[in-house]
Amino acid sequence: MNQDLSILELVLNASLVVKIVMVLLLSVSLASWTIIFAKVIGLRRVKADNDEFDREFWAGRTLQELYQDASRGEGPPSPQERMFAAGMREFLKLREKKVNDVPALLDGARRAMRASYQREMDLLESRLEFLGSVGSVSPYVGLFGTIWGIMHAFTGLSNLQQVTLATVAPGIAEALVATAIGLFAAIPAVLAYNRFARDIDRVATQLESFMEEFSNILARNALLAAPAPVATDAGRASTFR
Repeated sequence: MNQDLSILELVLNASLVVKIVMVLLLSVSLASWTIIFAKVIGLRRVKADNDEFDREFWAGRTLQELYQDASRGEGPPSPQERMFAAGMREFLKLREKKVNDVPALLDGARRAMRASYQREMDLLESRLEFLGSVGSVSPYVGLFGTIWGIMHAFTGLSNLQQVTLATVAPGIAEALVATAIGLFAAIPAVLAYNRFARDIDRVATQLESFMEEFSNILARNALLAAPAPVATDAGRASTFR
């Protein structure tokens, strides 16, 4: 390949507007890759922490012990553990206020868990919209740079008496680099967005299932109307001592 048509030469010889578009797209691509790596690590940690708390929850420890550990912040705080702590805290507060109505107890605990669930989902979905925007907008930004570069190339050719492929090719090639960079930024962002959306949906399903199971445990305990909670793994049931 002619040295004049190397990628570096094409970028350096591009017009100012095309250079700005390229720098913008490269910056966006770098930001999206940073988010991608952070999301991969974060979602893996969330899954591992949720699985660990789920094992502890069904291992036969009492609800009071689990709640004390969650309140002290012992161990890795998982979204599932924070939801459990929120529901348990509200349940115990209502019991301390001598609320004996079972629907009221369960409704308060579920509202607290639902609020915690929404906070966890907002945290998991943070910066995901950025990847979606990069995936949908970057090709158009690159196309804008290409169109501008082609316009600039043909404007320069208008002053030439004789136009050949050798004079047209560099201008067209440097304009097409902008589209290539736009696709380079968009494709990983789209793939990562779809993957993360699927993984977050799985986490959401896990949290909602835990919310239903824990609500059933609280319902049984509320019906027993005893003062102190204890969890057993037999039949996934829990009673108050």
